[in-house]
Amino acid sequence: MTTEHLLDDRPRVPLRAMANKVPEVTVYFWIIKVLTTGMGETASDLLAHVLGPVPAVALGGVAFAASLAVQFAVRRYIAWVYWTAVVMVSVFGTMAADILHVGLGVPYTLSTPFFLLALTGVFALWYAVERTLSIHSIRTRRREVFYWAAVLATFALGTAAGDLTATAGLGYLGSAVLFAAAICVPAIAHRAGALNAVAAFWTAYVITRPLGASLADWMAITPARSGLGLGLGPVTLAWTVAIVCFVGYLAVSRRDTAPAAG
Repeated sequence: MTTEHLLDDRPRVPLRAMANKVPEVTVYFWIIKVLTTGMGETASDLLAHVLGPVPAVALGGVAFAASLAVQFAVRRYIAWVYWTAVVMVSVFGTMAADILHVGLGVPYTLSTPFFLLALTGVFALWYAVERTLSIHSIRTRRREVFYWAAVLATFALGTAAGDLTATAGLGYLGSAVLFAAAICVPAIAHRAGALNAVAAFWTAYVITRPLGASLADWMAITPARSGLGLGLGPVTLAWTVAIVCFVGYLAVSRRDTAPAAG
């Protein structure tokens, strides 16, 4: 039995005629995922500064809903559609975490475990209903709903966790180094046989959020705050261009698409 089946033990049944709705996990997947987290962090802050918190959240919510509506409407993985949804989840997930802290005054020491519990709840319900947390089985509408609920929760959790470490004395660069080291742990544990593939994937997925966000924040903030001082606008633009380039490459090369069954 493979590690993938450890969390996928329900007898196989024919699924609806819908191809898997998520990309294959390659090095490009992780690169783009980190880029979306950083871009979402700075874009959220930029929108709040330019438009104000309430209009920014409203705009982010509309864009988030629209991108997911398109993602749910297609019946197979399409690079542009999928990664646009991830970007919008990143922006809105950041706003959700910031609302608790900035808007409601909830400290990161409380919001971080709150989002961890929310994510745990999503995973528990997903597994109880589907008997799998595998991203290789997103071929039904219900599983797709669970998948995107988990993705949104990981972004909110990662945002709160990154801000917690940054404000606890590590700063953004220190946080980036911490999470860069942390993201190696599930990969090493999986290779050593101590962590199955599904658990390793979702652990790394959560960590990409504070890693990318900490890097982007460090690039954007002023030198007085131990940053590079590039500004929210330039950092958001640069990371967006990088995302477009990588997604464009995948859309053409289809390197992240599973080969059709023969």
